[in-house]
Amino acid sequence: MTLSFSKKESNLFQVTKRKQTNLTSCSKIIMSTITSSLTKWQKKKLCSLFNHANFSLLFKASVHGYNATTFHQKCNYQGPTVIVAYNKSGYVFGAFTSKNYSQTNQNVVDDKAFLFSFNDKEVKEDPLRVFSGNPQYAFTDSGPNFGSLVFFHNNTATIHSNPAAAYKFDPQQMHGNDLQLTECEVYRVEDCGGLLEKPWRNVQWFLERREALLSIISGWKPSVSSVKHARILLVGPVGAGKSSFFNSINSVFKGYVSIQANTGTAGTSLTTQFRTYYIKPGSGVNHVPFTMCDSMGLEEGLNSGLDVDDFASILKGHIQDKYQFNPSMPIQPDSPHFRKSPGLKDKIHCVVYVIDTNKVKLLSDKMIEKFVVFRKKTNQLGIPQLVLLTKVDEACSLVAEDLKNVYQSHYINKMVQEVSAQLGVSLSAVIPVKNYYQELELDPQTDILLLNAVV
Repeated sequence: MTLSFSKKESNLFQVTKRKQTNLTSCSKIIMSTITSSLTKWQKKKLCSLFNHANFSLLFKASVHGYNATTFHQKCNYQGPTVIVAYNKSGYVFGAFTSKNYSQTNQNVVDDKAFLFSFNDKEVKEDPLRVFSGNPQYAFTDSGPNFGSLVFFHNNTATIHSNPAAAYKFDPQQMHGNDLQLTECEVYRVEDCGGLLEKPWRNVQWFLERREALLSIISGWKPSVSSVKHARILLVGPVGAGKSSFFNSINSVFKGYVSIQANTGTAGTSLTTQFRTYYIKPGSGVNHVPFTMCDSMGLEEGLNSGLDVDDFASILKGHIQDKYQFNPSMPIQPDSPHFRKSPGLKDKIHCVVYVIDTNKVKLLSDKMIEKFVVFRKKTNQLGIPQLVLLTKVDEACSLVAEDLKNVYQSHYINKMVQEVSAQLGVSLSAVIPVKNYYQELELDPQTDILLLNAVV
């Protein structure tokens, strides 16, 4: 049967069709312009919870609605996802699961699932991460329901919080007891790592190479006869592993795990003095041609951490061993620890910046600016510079499984490139290492990685 329309009806049909087309286009435009609510530092915090991942926005409650049905429409069968919720108290918190949502209304087992939280007022603090105390429970697949935290409670912009359930936490620490949401988003967590087909640096891992590196280093001599030991200055944020790096190098040359410099974790620098550490050779090594100088940790705030003027004085050889740093007042020429006429042997011959690989994505703009200022001072004096990325085994599980994966790890390679770009140093000047921090015996692979940094 053939349908016929009058001219008026035909025109009306065309107008209706155009309106429908415009509505569809507008819908596509709206969907394409949905953006993440994460600020730069919040995204860094979130990234720090995952070894290597990209985040693809799937769901935004302010656009799609605080509704479990819509949540499932957008988020089912998407693989690993992370829920990110926001409240007026400045908390960003949520839940990760590596399993699919599929609307089964069943309890789901996932030993990788966890809740997390961080706060706008605690930028320096590491994110809170809480795992389920029940190995048979991660979430209930009726919506974003993690038992202890139920998002979109009763299909509203609120959460139900029960810290006595599977995930046990302090409500104040998790969400500040503020159960009203200002936004809630869901991201697909996309693996961007694994192992590269070929190592991006070639390292010989056999025991003979360790002995060869020790021989090369111990046989090196400074080109100036008045200098018996090259002086290497370690600089980096609090907790980056400066003192641990010295202890590790010292252990390698001694032939056993040794602790000389204070190490640990604290909110402020454990190193409050300028220290010069000489390494006593052992294990068949006759001579160690360098000393390591440890400095106060870098901190963001004013009158805290290593002062740039003190840093310049160290480079020029003015500051003597055991000088007590005063962040609010750089060393003065009349100080008993001020060396007025330093010789070449007193000056710094190489600056090594030490950065925790886990914290690369958390480096604030202020901290990066501080690095840039320090690098500029060092460049002006023509001093060689190197960057060490520590704790590579903590940053990448593949490296933790086998240290030889360090130069095949996509994630470590990505962090090296990121640090190179942020600090303005060449890729060849960024070296990943693993310090000794809990081991009782030396490991040849750890030694080789450390010695390659020295060479």
